Amino acid sequence: MAGPVKTVAAGSALKSTVFRQEREHLWRELDKLVTRIEKKGLRKLSAEDTLKLPVLYRQTLSSLSVARATSLDAAVLAYLETLSTRAYLAIYGINTGFTASLWHLIWHSLPAAIRQGAAYILVAGIIFTFGALVSYLLVAGNPDWFYSFIPAEMAGGRTPTTSDTDLRAVIYDDTGLHISHLQFFTAFLFSHNAGIGLLAFALGFAFGIPTMLLLFYNGCSVGAFIALYASRGMAVDLGGWLTIHGTTEILAILICGGGGLMLGQAVAFPGRLSRLDNLAATGRTAAQMLVVAVVMLFVAAFLEGFGRQLIQDIAARYGIGLIMLTLWMTWFLTGGRSGRR
Repeated sequence: MAGPVKTVAAGSALKSTVFRQEREHLWRELDKLVTRIEKKGLRKLSAEDTLKLPVLYRQTLSSLSVARATSLDAAVLAYLETLSTRAYLAIYGINTGFTASLWHLIWHSLPAAIRQGAAYILVAGIIFTFGALVSYLLVAGNPDWFYSFIPAEMAGGRTPTTSDTDLRAVIYDDTGLHISHLQFFTAFLFSHNAGIGLLAFALGFAFGIPTMLLLFYNGCSVGAFIALYASRGMAVDLGGWLTIHGTTEILAILICGGGGLMLGQAVAFPGRLSRLDNLAATGRTAAQMLVVAVVMLFVAAFLEGFGRQLIQDIAARYGIGLIMLTLWMTWFLTGGRSGRR
């Protein structure tokens, strides 16, 4: 059976190579024109280049259709999708005005980037969940493991030796903090969480390995706290405390991690494109994923800094968290799917 399989694989590779050799000069020419427009504007193009632009754009769209229909090299497909999007914005975005362009970015480009990176986000989620499961089982079996996952400065007085009363007080803090204190707390949370997310994204350039380790460690931290509270019969209470902001915050960190893994794959496995070209094409999608994550982290900081402190009802906490998750998923799954040009 190995012979026919190898023959089919070799035939597909040859087909992809021939396809690229025949049309790559058109893609390169369009890429150069679009780059010039992005840097200097459409008016800087000569009359000849202005006439060539829509022709090259249509030819690239044709290449993209063929690549999708014949399941060609994934790196080539990603490059063509990104180039087509850039060319569309260069040709049509200039004339639609700032508001329309911003709307297109929010409702089309950003959710499309999340969908394109969905597999990487899923891998990030699996790594995070695995870390949480490992630490949960270890701490549940032996509370001393808690100190291996949670540094003293991060524990905030929540350790296996803390009384039930003090642990519950963390979840239901009714001290009535002043609004100015909550504003400061929100700013701190955004800075802290954004730092973690940006680190998970940036470390992807090192073949994605540090990103995976960071995701695993963050999962371990969450799992250790869940095990601690579950051992005191407060798992449901902790769930509400985490859910109100965690459905947004953790998802944002997973998106950052997914973007980092995407960059790592582009560096490690460039495919038939050069490593630089593949990284450039992938980097644009990953950067859009990062924009989404930063917005989500800002929302999460508000929910954690204000919502979690002011809302003490456990059902309301769960409800808000689930509503936010539904809104995010609706945006990601439906944004830009209808009325596409």
